[in-house]
Amino acid sequence: MGRYLFHRTWQSLVTLVLASVVVFLGVRALPGDPALALAGEEATPEQLAAVRADLGLDQSLPVQYGRYVGNLLQGDLGESVRTGQPVADLIATTLPVTAWLSLYAMLVAVVLGVGAGVVAAVRRGRWQEWVVSSTSVLLLSVPSFWIGILAVLVLAVGLGLFPASGYVSPLEDPLRALWHLTMPAFVLGTAISAVVMRQTRASMLETLSADFVRTARAKGLSPRRVLGRYALRNSLVVVVTVVGLQLGGLISGAVVTERIFGLPGLGRLTLDAVFTRDYAVIQAVVVLVTAFYVVINLAVDALYSLLDPRVRVEA
Repeated sequence: MGRYLFHRTWQSLVTLVLASVVVFLGVRALPGDPALALAGEEATPEQLAAVRADLGLDQSLPVQYGRYVGNLLQGDLGESVRTGQPVADLIATTLPVTAWLSLYAMLVAVVLGVGAGVVAAVRRGRWQEWVVSSTSVLLLSVPSFWIGILAVLVLAVGLGLFPASGYVSPLEDPLRALWHLTMPAFVLGTAISAVVMRQTRASMLETLSADFVRTARAKGLSPRRVLGRYALRNSLVVVVTVVGLQLGGLISGAVVTERIFGLPGLGRLTLDAVFTRDYAVIQAVVVLVTAFYVVINLAVDALYSLLDPRVRVEA
């Protein structure tokens, strides 16, 4: 296990290096000139040249990349050309918002998805399975931004059950924070719950027909114990994989959700940075999300052997 994790760690480091190269080149392939956006349309050629020199854009790409990596290793993410603030401060301010929203949305997705998937598998061929399957298809088919707009119009504007926008930190006022994040979290978690729902149902159906489950039933164990201790536990290997991958995808999904509900999170920061060609912010956010994906994948690999003793990973 330790040897396998060691190999996966250095492979992940290689992935981060390659990702930094792709991000660095991709950001500079975006149309537009960040120096022009910073200096203004009325800037003279001399002023544009001074801005480019200050940003290091007058140097070759290899030199720019080397400077970027060197600063990154020192914890210096640069400064935003839009606000002039250090990128590290901007991320430190916006990341907790997206983190709380993502955790809440994933909690909603896991509770709804696993619960509905188990019901569909246990009640196979009955109306409960039909309802779960139809709901999952509907949630996968409807765009999340449409659900968000509809939720704002009906639940916030029409009924006044939840605020249409705004954010309160759970560390300051947990109840108000829950009130503000509930609607965005449900909107963000619905599509993921549909994926978890379908994967849980398929895995549960396969596990319930396995020999060890039939043996457990033949021994006279209660249906609840067979379902929880044997069937569900062995089905969680697939579910953990899906949840791990979807958790990383929540960052990208939060861009639209944060824009709809006016949340000052990482997704909104990224969208503003793309519009203003803010190289430093875009690079830092994408590298951060890539690192998050890598850590999640390592955690999922480590959880395999804990959830199912039959799984043994080897280098």
